[in-house]
Amino acid sequence: MAKSSGGYACTECGWRAPKWVGRCGECQQWGTVQVVGTPGATLARTVQASAPASGREARPITELSGEPVRHRPTGIGELDRVLGGGIVPGAAVLFSGEPGVGKSTLLLDAAARAAERGGRVLYASGEESTGQIRMRAERTGALHDTLYLASETDLATVLGHIEAVQPELVIVDSVQTLASDRVDGGAGGPAQVREVAAALIRVAKEHGVPVILVGHVTKDGNVAGPRLLEHLVDVVCHFEGDRRSTLRFLRTLKNRFGPTDEVGCFEMSGSGIQEVPDPSGLFLSRSTEPVSGTCATIALEGRRAIPVEVQALVASTTAPNPRRVTSGVDSARVAMVLAVLERRARVKLHDKDVYVSTVGGVRLAEPAADLAIALAVLSAITDQPLAHELAAVGEISLAGEVRPVVGGEQRRAEAQRLGYRRLVDSDSGTLARARALALGE
Repeated sequence: MAKSSGGYACTECGWRAPKWVGRCGECQQWGTVQVVGTPGATLARTVQASAPASGREARPITELSGEPVRHRPTGIGELDRVLGGGIVPGAAVLFSGEPGVGKSTLLLDAAARAAERGGRVLYASGEESTGQIRMRAERTGALHDTLYLASETDLATVLGHIEAVQPELVIVDSVQTLASDRVDGGAGGPAQVREVAAALIRVAKEHGVPVILVGHVTKDGNVAGPRLLEHLVDVVCHFEGDRRSTLRFLRTLKNRFGPTDEVGCFEMSGSGIQEVPDPSGLFLSRSTEPVSGTCATIALEGRRAIPVEVQALVASTTAPNPRRVTSGVDSARVAMVLAVLERRARVKLHDKDVYVSTVGGVRLAEPAADLAIALAVLSAITDQPLAHELAAVGEISLAGEVRPVVGGEQRRAEAQRLGYRRLVDSDSGTLARARALALGE
């Protein structure tokens, strides 16, 4: 009789191994390889079929109700924008982000707003004591009589709190700090995270109570724990921002009830996190007079068009290797734009230091900022300021062409709304033509 391929398997992708290893050889996840049988024994199991419960039989899709999903607004406009209109009853939402970015503060504000509408909200934290949460709530104005706090790390106790309070919203901070005594291993392990998430999601589906799970992230920015966690939940949100900046962005990576290309803007302050419905003035300088080396562009964050100012400084140097310093823009794309300027536009940059930055700490990673970077560098090297009412949007190819970008009409409409009467884009055709239009040559 042929032997089985082994008694260990990855709980994420199903990869099998003849002996235990710490890292899966297929999906490269750590701690997911577990014993599923003795070596030489088959891993297949036979499950006896059972009749479905009454009311849960399979039915033709044409007989099912086609009513749209009902969203309950949270009271925070930017959060509702990202979620597709609000939180759906019975939905499981995974909320991730780096430590200190403001996840707990934002969710505590959302919990207080839900309590103000008359519903009971349970905020269960395994990281902070109730006293610490109360202090933050006083600072941010999130105190309410129907907002219940619990500091627990045991899954069964949290489920008991849910049964006792009967809340309309449950927030668990975080899923990696809870543990069940029915599963071996410490809190945060793959098996524990799966068990905790499955139990809370089951409560959400059975009782129609939305559950928000806060998830830790790894140093790579991914949600810590098994990848299965992101598959189980209905919505995956990621809260991001630079600690050196007060700006925060909320994005959806998965949403079964709405779009996944919306972005919410928030600003961190001493009194908590404030939503920014119109971020058009956050990334522009306050100078009233035109300054050389600056050029505005229209960036797309999800479905939202945001004006961003790109600044460049060019200085002569005697060093054999001139410096190329960037902040807020992709250094590789800046190097490519400088090479195109030197080769196609005959601009000498091999003996000059070039500094390129954005205003407000925003990061531009899309090719649409290429033309604004090029015009800012040209303005800096010629010391000719660009007009305040001019904006540039376009991708620069290695041949020196200005190519169209995604969302061109939306960017043009936003530029007109903000008062940019001149928009240099792919209609200029070439970099030389764009330079002439921008500098008036």
